[in-house]
Amino acid sequence: MNAPAPDAGGHGAPAPAPTPVPGPAPRSGAGCGPAPHGDGWRRLDPRTVWVTGLVMTGVAGGAALPVFFGLAGVLPLWQAAALVLAGGVLVVAAAVAADYVRWRRTRYRIGPERAELHTGLLLIKRRSLARERIRSVDLTANVLQRVFGLVKVRIGTGEQTGTGESTLELDPVPKAEGERLRRELIAGAPCAESAEHHRDGLLAALDPGWIRYAPVSFVAPVLGGAAVGAVMQVSEWFGLQGEVVEWTRDRFRTTPVALTVAVLALAALVAGVVGALAFWVEMWWGYRLEREPGGALRVRRGLLTSRSISIEERRLRGVDLVEPLGVRLFGAGRLDAVATGLVREDDHKHAGHQALLPAVPAATAHEVAARVLKESSTPTGTPLTVHPPAARTRRLRRALTGVLAPAALFAALGVRVDPVLLSVAAGWTAVGVPLAALLARDAYRNLGHGLSGAYLVARSGTMRRSTVALQRSGVIGWTVRQSYFQRRAGLITLTATTAAGAGGYDVHDADESEGLCFAAAATPGVLDPFLRPAQEKEPG
Repeated sequence: MNAPAPDAGGHGAPAPAPTPVPGPAPRSGAGCGPAPHGDGWRRLDPRTVWVTGLVMTGVAGGAALPVFFGLAGVLPLWQAAALVLAGGVLVVAAAVAADYVRWRRTRYRIGPERAELHTGLLLIKRRSLARERIRSVDLTANVLQRVFGLVKVRIGTGEQTGTGESTLELDPVPKAEGERLRRELIAGAPCAESAEHHRDGLLAALDPGWIRYAPVSFVAPVLGGAAVGAVMQVSEWFGLQGEVVEWTRDRFRTTPVALTVAVLALAALVAGVVGALAFWVEMWWGYRLEREPGGALRVRRGLLTSRSISIEERRLRGVDLVEPLGVRLFGAGRLDAVATGLVREDDHKHAGHQALLPAVPAATAHEVAARVLKESSTPTGTPLTVHPPAARTRRLRRALTGVLAPAALFAALGVRVDPVLLSVAAGWTAVGVPLAALLARDAYRNLGHGLSGAYLVARSGTMRRSTVALQRSGVIGWTVRQSYFQRRAGLITLTATTAAGAGGYDVHDADESEGLCFAAAATPGVLDPFLRPAQEKEPG
């Protein structure tokens, strides 16, 4: 592993910058950008100071309004305005000054063997990544950065250190410089060639009709709840929360409680649907999935914040067809990459670094999966082995226990505390038992595993059904688990361990003998020392 050099924060004095040593010629694409000056060190773009100033002006302006109204209640208007203005100017000036110092004290260099970043004033940080370990170069640009022609470049090794030491972040550089770094470090394509000129490399492009799946995702109810919370928070800033609550109570004073709750829930859901549509447009506008010369998959998307994510095909180990319940009811699913070296630290502040495709019709997802994997037919559509009925029994038992345990608690409290809770227990049981049984049966139907050429396929889940097609050569081991109840039922859970994606993919509650045979066939020789020939019998 390539660890960063010690810094001045208590780990010793920083190591001096290495003296440039003649090395091997740069790879293809190294000469695409302007030649480095002197010893090869470059600075970030100075326009970052302007971007920071504009962003902080907007932030200060947004925060000034509630502060002004708060001060206006205890001070004359002109004093409140003067204090708010002075505070805003001070905040913006401090942010601009800090960013100017950061720009002056930050430099980077992409050498033939290492990528280096030096930054900091009081706490000096020097990070260095071996180019051979670089797995991702992602470009993002918010609205202001796009206006100024800038991008933020994140160079990562994919190692999960949890400290950010496995990444270099150049924020910002000119867009042309970001593209040069991406081609040089990932794609390795000749400079004269651009992905724009390779129409045959297009694997998928945005279909506006896909937006119809946004309202049925789990994002809609979450955004609906957030909208209600935002209304209450803003009303509290202005001291109007009591008036908002009273106004709502007046509107529904003669309305039954159940109907009131239903109407308010519907209003929140409508707000969530609108938010989900806006969120989808911002995330997926301009979407394109391309295979670039040099062996890289590139995903580009985003309306306000543009994103460009590159995945080397030699790091790709398979795909995962993800079908959340709401989306699956409409026959759709999204496609994720199973690859080594994808950014997972805090999800890089954006969800879906592994996403190759948004929620689309299932047939389209299967077609794109086949194109990505360069297969004539997608492994995610292969027929799978059905799991034993005992697996269905386990799911029914767990689902019913999850419903009946709270019902029993409500009933006990109803007998001892308040008889109203007996009605709650009855209603909970009447609604929960059929729903739990339905979900349990669906979870059982979604279980399956199988082999499709060079891939092993595993499917499971009901609220979030996942069908993963994993390269058999990418499996580095198996974890076999069997609880006491599984042993009694003749079931087993297998986990295919891999260095890609989630790190392991489960085959839940398979038949014991069939599951072991499946694992042995998927990775010949790996489990042989632990398997006993079927014809061998226990000694008398």
